[in-house]
Amino acid sequence: MTDKSRSACLQDEIVELIPALRAFAKTFHKSAADADDLVQETLAKALGNLEQFDQGTRLKSWLFTIMRNTFCTKFRIAKREAPGNQKCVSGIGVEPPSQEWTIRAKELERACNQLAEPYRAVLEYVVIEGRSYDDAAAKFGCAIGTVKSRINRARRQLAAQLGEEIN
Repeated sequence: MTDKSRSACLQDEIVELIPALRAFAKTFHKSAADADDLVQETLAKALGNLEQFDQGTRLKSWLFTIMRNTFCTKFRIAKREAPGNQKCVSGIGVEPPSQEWTIRAKELERACNQLAEPYRAVLEYVVIEGRSYDDAAAKFGCAIGTVKSRINRARRQLAAQLGEEIN
């Protein structure tokens, strides 16, 4: 068999093995696009090195070895380069100016101070201090429903004073 006919025969066998290569690539990558890229790179390397294929070796095993080695090489390079590392300047997002938060915090504090005492006290106890409705009901000597109602009214009054909408 001539080299040309041998090469053409191997190429036909490789085409038949593409579905198996795709299935094997999915064991390396969850993303279908990444798996397809790995298959494409494997095929390019295999076709470029057909003269290195030893007759009598299983073609499927040879292709799978190329794919595994390609994946491992890319994995090692990606690990070494570590794109998106936290120390990388490009990963640091833009932070909004803190003045706006300071102003909003002062507005919220003023609005809280304008709430009626029963609403403000329950809001601070449950929302700010993180206590439970049961604890608040026991502390303020009222039913849990009353605590929930006071918090709801306090939130609505705060939203109205701050010009916010409550859904």
